[in-house]
Amino acid sequence: MKKIITLLLIIVTIFSCKTEKVTEITVIGNLHKPAPNYNPEILFNILEKIKPDFILHEIDSSFFTPDFKFNKPYNENEGMASKMYIEKYPETHLRPYEFEGRNQYRIDKGMRPTDGLTLKLLDSLNNAKLLTASQSKIFNTYTALLEPLKVRASKSPENFNNPQTDSICEQRQFYQYQMIPKITNVRDEFENRFLTKPNGEKISYRDGYQLWADFWDVRNQTMAKNIMKISEQNKGKRIVVLTGFMHRYYLLKELKRLTKGKNITIKEFYEK
Repeated sequence: MKKIITLLLIIVTIFSCKTEKVTEITVIGNLHKPAPNYNPEILFNILEKIKPDFILHEIDSSFFTPDFKFNKPYNENEGMASKMYIEKYPETHLRPYEFEGRNQYRIDKGMRPTDGLTLKLLDSLNNAKLLTASQSKIFNTYTALLEPLKVRASKSPENFNNPQTDSICEQRQFYQYQMIPKITNVRDEFENRFLTKPNGEKISYRDGYQLWADFWDVRNQTMAKNIMKISEQNKGKRIVVLTGFMHRYYLLKELKRLTKGKNITIKEFYEK
């Protein structure tokens, strides 16, 4: 009897695995601002080809009503294209997946505007030839890596949604968040300049930039976990993740790790 029950359980398990619909995740890297080569109409057409059940946005819950409708202007490609899509396909669901309170969190911690002020100061030191040879090489490599991304971002979306572009983005962000601190953490100019945070405390450019660099990992890992949570709550659905294309490599890397062994597939929007 036990053998029969065991056999039946095996058969049921195999049958369940075969009939369970695969969850599809498509991560689309975006230009946030409309441009001739990428605008809401182009993104809308991509969404029409995918026919998603869920569209996930790189914004937090403050942009949504309790029933996940946009509650404030969202005039970026992602927001405008999603509004167009929802009007045509009202059964489609919208969800946020961003680190909650991202912008205010960065301001409160002193990451902003120390990030921009640090890079501006670093640029002026480099132009004045005050950096060491190795420091100058780091900064020049960092700035140079933006150029091929600009070229790719000026073309059709397939050009900034592929492994080659992802690789350049990863290298550029590595220099921004791992290599630039090798300069700012050893030079007095960044230790002796300060910003006052909203709570009245002072923070040095050095510490503010390091916090910003660390937050890159925290933010992307949080977003990937949020995407996974939504995906696992909606098994068998077709899910589109809209993100800035500089985040794409990180989210894909995290999602491939988190989906390992799960009935989830990760696709490109141009795959059949």
